[in-house]
Amino acid sequence: MYLADDRKTTLQRIVSFEHSGAYQLYLRFDDGREQVIDFEPLLEGPIFGELQYPARFREVQLDPDFGALVWPNGTDIEPMVLYDWAAYVDEIVARRWVTQS
Repeated sequence: MYLADDRKTTLQRIVSFEHSGAYQLYLRFDDGREQVIDFEPLLEGPIFGELQYPARFREVQLDPDFGALVWPNGTDIEPMVLYDWAAYVDEIVARRWVTQS
């Protein structure tokens, strides 16, 4: 059997976060990686749009089972998307514009 990639996929989890701006979070992952994510480009539409209100955005919590970010309105973001944010953000924003048109 031929496998194109024999590397094991490790699923990273967020272990903590801090607010670092109006719509920015400073994230720490379980492998020690740290980064700041600016969520402002996502804050449109029926689910993420509600997070445009700073008080609502600040209600973010860390899901203890999956290490994901979650909000009381049901919005969540997988830790692996945030871990590789630069690879995902443009596609996510573009997809949101298409589905809203």
